[in-house]
Amino acid sequence: MSDFLQFMTEPIALRSLWACAIIGFTNGFVSALVVLRRSALQIGTISCALLPGIALSILLFGLGRMSILCGAGLAALLVGLGSLFVSRTSRLNHDTSLSIIHTTAFAIGYIILVNLGLQQKVDDWLFGSIMSMGHFDLWVAFITGALALLLITIFERPLLIYLFDPRIAATMGLPTLVFNYGIFALIILVLVSSLQAVGAFLTLGLLVAPAATMYLLTDRASLMFWGGGLIGCGGSVLAFFLSYPLGWHLGATIIVVLGVIFLLAYLVSPKRRGQIRTP
Repeated sequence: MSDFLQFMTEPIALRSLWACAIIGFTNGFVSALVVLRRSALQIGTISCALLPGIALSILLFGLGRMSILCGAGLAALLVGLGSLFVSRTSRLNHDTSLSIIHTTAFAIGYIILVNLGLQQKVDDWLFGSIMSMGHFDLWVAFITGALALLLITIFERPLLIYLFDPRIAATMGLPTLVFNYGIFALIILVLVSSLQAVGAFLTLGLLVAPAATMYLLTDRASLMFWGGGLIGCGGSVLAFFLSYPLGWHLGATIIVVLGVIFLLAYLVSPKRRGQIRTP
């Protein structure tokens, strides 16, 4: 206990705790978009596409934080939009084309990084390293969270209408194409801002579990955003205080804690089978 109290006096500990709270809330808040859009597996696939963008940005511009984040985001967008283009111009469905493109891109990125002698860095980008986050990473996470909170709050009602039935949204004159690509871009932005914390592999759990837990506990779609944010924040902070004494990887501990919370919600929640309601 004395070691942990001493650790909490270090600047890195406070910075990591803030990172857990901010990134946990942001991912939990945005996770409602992923759950209501029923695109968890697609987002998980795209999250792995961050690696080739990191590899190419390092190859071209070096180990700059901003170039790495921009490269990761650009790669995810290209893989996502590229798979959509292939599915619309061939007999393949979107899931098949996405699987082929993302695994090929991931393999290329891994080969580049290994040849650059960055094997240790690969592990951090795949599984995260919150303890190594700097002030720049924390500000990126904070600005991303504030932007996501602002946009979703302003457009919540038309956004929910689009998520439940795009055809009805179109008949009401809502810009469905803008919503489609806007949601996709916002999720990619959150993925990139969380890369340093939980990595490309674990970020899917943080982007799905909080809202999925709320989906078991409420019939109101609007509560999934704020409830998911609180679960993501609380679970991440709890994981912070558990990981040090247990000697566990912090990013992995966050996903384990959120998984346990989801399991508890499943066990105590009424087994609803009806549709969730809009406000």
